Amino acid sequence: MGRSLLKGGCVLSLDRKVGNFRVADVLIEEGRIAEVGPDLRARGAEVVDAADTIVMPGFVDAHRHAWQSLSRGGGDGETASGSAFSSDDVYAATLIGLLGAMEAGITGLVDWFDMPGGSHADAAFQAHADSGLRTVFVTSARPEAAAAPKSSLTTIAAGGDDPGAWATAREQGLRIHAHAALSAEMRGLGVMAPMLGNDVTLVHGSYLEDRDLDAVASSGAAIVLAPSSEMAGGLPPLDVQKLIDRGIRPGLAVDTERIGPGDLFAQMRAAISLQHARLFDLKLAGKAGLPKLLTTREVIRYATIDGARAIGLGEATGSLTPGKQADVVVLRTDRPNIYPINDPIGAVVWGMDTSNVDWVFVGGRPMMQSGSLVADVTRARNLANDARERMTRGSATLSPAGEAS
Repeated sequence: MGRSLLKGGCVLSLDRKVGNFRVADVLIEEGRIAEVGPDLRARGAEVVDAADTIVMPGFVDAHRHAWQSLSRGGGDGETASGSAFSSDDVYAATLIGLLGAMEAGITGLVDWFDMPGGSHADAAFQAHADSGLRTVFVTSARPEAAAAPKSSLTTIAAGGDDPGAWATAREQGLRIHAHAALSAEMRGLGVMAPMLGNDVTLVHGSYLEDRDLDAVASSGAAIVLAPSSEMAGGLPPLDVQKLIDRGIRPGLAVDTERIGPGDLFAQMRAAISLQHARLFDLKLAGKAGLPKLLTTREVIRYATIDGARAIGLGEATGSLTPGKQADVVVLRTDRPNIYPINDPIGAVVWGMDTSNVDWVFVGGRPMMQSGSLVADVTRARNLANDARERMTRGSATLSPAGEAS
């Protein structure tokens, strides 16, 4: 895989031991972060000029249903159910979804595959492999029915909305992901609290009570928030301050692009704004002794290292730590939408969007160069369009162009 040197950028390692640098270099060797610091020398390395950029860990989308990518922006419109998808449709939807995530600077993504196993799962696995993204494939299908990953970048986890399946998942050594707000069993953990552990990732904590959050904190279980999707879908937002008070550091997620944006810039802004709005409401109500506002330095970690930990990949990715996988994003700082840069972290959280993404590396491999994906985007777009037309053919609600008919 060779060596790459990202030279002369503002480096946000998000590793407190490594530190951040106003100007520094990042050396990648054999797919891993080798060194971070000023004026690095690397004979024979491919040099990427990172001047006028921010170099940081790639974003981690800790929960998404990639097959729903065909319904992007569909809102309340009619959408096809998973049962209507062929394996070709699954491949097309998953591939375009993962490439879109990569173009948004996401290098790690959890794909909850709530479809049958067999050929459908096999098609999704092929899309994961073809995308080049680092992924976690969550399935509730029996392992023998879930096919097998086609890429070393993909790991398997168990979709455990049914708590009765947790013991089986643990016997198989699988991490457990559960929708904490969407099933009767998981609305308020109640008797489930003793089953929590550091191998559990809870998504959507809207209905978790204080005692549930206490159990999460004491057990080491993780929480993932999808603030844009939760608000658009009618779920009450979990009070972020309650997580902060208990030392729970959540990951952030897109969940579905049908009713929300597909990038982590939007999720960071939603999470920090929710916490700020809650505190401002309390202040207006005359409450005293309020906690501090959530900072950009905290929320950028939710989207990177905390998200990686929340999905069980904290040892592999999420920060520019020597020895970790080189999952890196390079963000342009010379664009009018963000210039001038007064505070690099503030710029990423409050001002940037997907147009600032310039380079993306996954495991040291450049997947996006100078603002363009390396993948065959035309093929992926054509496959997605063909699949969407199959989904909408004969629909009384949407025409193939997505307009009311």
